[in-house]
Amino acid sequence: MAWLRRRPKAEPTTERRTKADVEAATAHLRNFVGTRIGVEMYVEPQTSVTPTTLVLIAATGEWTRRRVSSPKAAGDLARELGIPVYDVQQTGYPGRMREWTSHQRKQQGS
Repeated sequence: MAWLRRRPKAEPTTERRTKADVEAATAHLRNFVGTRIGVEMYVEPQTSVTPTTLVLIAATGEWTRRRVSSPKAAGDLARELGIPVYDVQQTGYPGRMREWTSHQRKQQGS
């Protein structure tokens, strides 16, 4: 399909985050780790559409996602919080995350 070749390439997200945005995200992540058991961090790479993100997943499968400036920043935060960190491209997501999400969708649909 020739029309696909003519589309301009998407630029990586360059949206600037304010200091308040970063502080709010960090506070949310700290709260998530502090109020749940068995939290692990999964780092998602930057794509042409989204910045680098991290996903915190609790032992129950409950999860949250936030932007981060770089994989190194995610690793630094994981060390500071004392939680394990994984590269999602290497490990994939744990099954408990999918199970929790599926359960939440079923509850909202009923």
